[in-house]
Order: sequence, then C-alpha cells, then structure tokens
Amino acid sequence: MLRKGPAKKVTIFINEDVQRHMTPLHDSLMTFLLHKGVSGATATRGFSGFGSGQMLHTPAVEVLAQHLPIRIEFVDTPEKVEEVLPTLYEMVTDGLIEVQDTQVVKHARKSLKPEPKLPHERKEGPARLLRVFLGEADRWHDEPLYDAIVKKLRMLDIAGATVYRGILGYGAKGHEHKKSFFHVSRDLPIMVSVIDSPEKIAIAAEAIEGMLEDGLIVISDAEIVRLVRSQKPAEASDAAAGER
Repeated sequence: MLRKGPAKKVTIFINEDVQRHMTPLHDSLMTFLLHKGVSGATATRGFSGFGSGQMLHTPAVEVLAQHLPIRIEFVDTPEKVEEVLPTLYEMVTDGLIEVQDTQVVKHARKSLKPEPKLPHERKEGPARLLRVFLGEADRWHDEPLYDAIVKKLRMLDIAGATVYRGILGYGAKGHEHKKSFFHVSRDLPIMVSVIDSPEKIAIAAEAIEGMLEDGLIVISDAEIVRLVRSQKPAEASDAAAGER
C-alpha cells in the first residue's frame, strides 16, 4: 500500500497502434498493473509527438494519427516498482520506460465506510408548471433565447429551470425541424420547464412573454412533493432535540 515517504514514479511512452497478443499494448499494460496491485495508473493520449524515428505523428494527417503517443504513469513503493519492472521490460519492445525517485507527500484515500444516512424533510403543496416552447435558433440580444430565459429566471429567484432540446418537431408554421446524420437542423425545438409557486410563475410568464417573438407558453396547475435532505445526521438531530 502506498504511504507517505520515498517512492518511485514510472513513466512508459509507447505508440497507440502497438499491439500485444492482438490487444492494444496500452490496454495490456494497464490490465497488468491493475492485477499486480499497483496503487493507481493513468494513461493519456498525446496530441502530437515524435520519437527516435524522427517522424512527427499528428491528427492532422489521417495515416499518422494512428501512431499518436500514449503515456502511462504510476507512482508506487520502490518494492512494488522493482516487482513489476521485469515484466514491463518484456512487454514494452518498442517504446521508452523512465523510472524516477520521488516523494509521496500525502496519500489520501476516501473511507469505504458508508456515510450516515441523512433524514429527509418532506414539503408539499400547490404549484404551477410553466413550459416555454421555442426554437434553438431564436435569439435575444445576440445570445440564444433559451440562455437568456434561464438567466432571467435566476434573476427572478425562480426555484429551478430545465432546458430540453428536441430531436424532432414542428410548430404553428408547419415546418418540420429534425436532426439526422445527413442534415443537422439549426432550429431544433427547445422546451424550458419551470415549477414554482403560482405567484412566481405569473411573474416569470410575464417576463418571458416580453422576450418571446415566436413560440408558446403553457401554464398548468401542479402539486409538488419535494424531499429536502437535512444537513445533519438523524442521530445528531435526535441528540440535539433531547438536550432542549
């Protein structure tokens, strides 16, 4: 187990297309390190690079993009590194392995002990559901209208809003808006959904109506049941109540 103190950092440089037993080498290396109980390892894909062959690999050229560099890095105890190095030497036949002395300053690990379950406070009562239907291409002062509506709702202290992006739809004009592989519509349907008290919904609807040029506003009666998680564990709440 990795602890605070002296350690070794291992960095392995290979190409993405290198194979081992019909499997990408980087996958084989990560699987090996996992099975050997290494504390943790990270594989990152480079954007461009070159090696001893002096050939630049870049995603700008499709043929060369297949050879982009992969970097695998892990830190562990000197004993663990010495244990896995011989196999790494055997697996990496085309690449570079670098080992450096390092110092672990802190190794924090989240406890597996489950956190105490916090009680819920149930709130319910009458509310209003506001739904606004518009197009993705609709604008308000040089920004998407749905963005502007959400910002306005936050300014009005509305409890929350959700923006839904449709994949198919049509409106009063009868024009069909859809997204497909060959055709990307720039005016897909958007719906903004809001639930709050009747008073706040009335204010929000009036504000949105002044921003909407071509769309639909729908208001429905609703009944909310809201579960609010307490900030303190149930045991602490009960103890505090008993002290009063």
